[in-house]
Amino acid sequence: MQLLRVSSKSPPASVAGALTASLKQDGAVELQSVGAAALNQAVKAICITRGFLASEGKDVACVPAFSDIEIDGEVRTAIRTLVVLRDTGRS
Repeated sequence: MQLLRVSSKSPPASVAGALTASLKQDGAVELQSVGAAALNQAVKAICITRGFLASEGKDVACVPAFSDIEIDGEVRTAIRTLVVLRDTGRS
């Protein structure tokens, strides 16, 4: 499963493109964000991805979780969001 790191400067449309491609290939992707602004960009990307997939009768389910990661020798709390592709049965 691919891990996509999202920062506060990540363009949501670009993240959505990568997220959509990875979901179609693997069925699940994990987004990692540190800070409120980064999480905001990740959520926007998930919303855009839902729009990309709607015409194919697909949707996503998300499972957020906290994770401790190390950045520059400092432990930070990240939010890891598991995004899973699911079929809605509509097309």
